[in-house]
Amino acid sequence: MDNIILQMLAEYDCRSAADYENALREIIQEIALLGLWRARFYEHALFYGGSSLRILYGLTRFSEDLDFSLLQPAPDFNFSKYHAAIVAELTGFGFVAEVQKKDKSVDSQIDSAFIKAGTRINFVKIKVPEGILNRIHHNQNMKIKIDVDLDPPGRHGVEVLDIFRPIPFQVKTMPLADLFAGKMHALLARSWRTRVKGRDYYDYLWYLGKKSPINLGHLEARLQQSGHLTGPLTKDMFREMLHDKFMKVDIESAKRDIAPFLKDREKAALALWSNEYFMKTVNSVECVACC
Repeated sequence: MDNIILQMLAEYDCRSAADYENALREIIQEIALLGLWRARFYEHALFYGGSSLRILYGLTRFSEDLDFSLLQPAPDFNFSKYHAAIVAELTGFGFVAEVQKKDKSVDSQIDSAFIKAGTRINFVKIKVPEGILNRIHHNQNMKIKIDVDLDPPGRHGVEVLDIFRPIPFQVKTMPLADLFAGKMHALLARSWRTRVKGRDYYDYLWYLGKKSPINLGHLEARLQQSGHLTGPLTKDMFREMLHDKFMKVDIESAKRDIAPFLKDREKAALALWSNEYFMKTVNSVECVACC
């Protein structure tokens, strides 16, 4: 295994199988981002979503997937031609992995793939302690989903940010206010009430802690595209929608969803979570109408 990877792993202070799996997943994500940079993928797309917050902005939770959005709508864009670049980069750093295209079950403007990596074989490569390694089944796999939005909504900016591990490189992303808008679209547009993505609610509080405004224009474009809004979006409308969501959400389900992605010290904050707690935060969101 490349010494750079072992140095990266040492930064995580892993003590359990879950710690090692979260660390391994994130290291593989960063190497995949590097491979896409070498393949000039960011000439066509930008990096957003939970993993972008974690890797670029220091979000204090782990994230499962890699999400990208094309810079311009291109329904015929084929992400498959970048699969080999990801595999080559991972192989170069000593990992055993493959990338598989995800077939669409419904008509969608999302092109999807999975990075599939055997958990045990890659645990061996990063020198996981034998006591933990012996509890991992030979057939256990780690899957990292990759989604590329082929028909992205507009009214957002573009930033180029640096990543310094495993080597220095750059990715394109959105400004934080636009990423906040994307997160609020996900939170507001998800239809189920009991299978709650607690990660949305955790990230919402993280944005508030960062004192990030939300780009209301980009949120409007996303809500209109998904059919959740027909006209303009005002600050009062947004706050009313958010308040209604917080009033109805199953908070206990949200806690169960987010817990596996947090270190123990972050889990303590979940004791604060309640419907009333979230509803009180609504007026704290600063809205800006840009782009």
